[in-house]
Amino acid sequence: QVQLVESGGGLVQPGGSLRLSCAASGSIIRIYAMGWYRQAPGKQRELVANIPFRGTTDYADSVKGRFTISRDEANNTLYLQMSSLKPEDTAVYYCNAGLIASGYAYVNEYWGQGTQVTVSS
Repeated sequence: QVQLVESGGGLVQPGGSLRLSCAASGSIIRIYAMGWYRQAPGKQRELVANIPFRGTTDYADSVKGRFTISRDEANNTLYLQMSSLKPEDTAVYYCNAGLIASGYAYVNEYWGQGTQVTVSS
């Protein structure tokens, strides 16, 4: 069984910073692309940033220059460093991973349970 567990969310003032983490655990053979998505109240879930197994990272235009995605492949952990936060960044942030789990011969997509980020004064 595979689990993605996010942490690091919370309340922060505009202009502040937060670092989100996502730990993948379970019978994982290999993780391919990983990413962060977010969903604000009344809005659709949107891609924030994506990092492939090999290749360049990709960011939503709204977070370019402010957020940095990274991953620790040895520990199956994904990070999102968020700086210069704005009220419009308020959302539930979800971790996503495409991976092959034990007993499977193909890539499945997994999601974390989400962590709330609130930017407010």
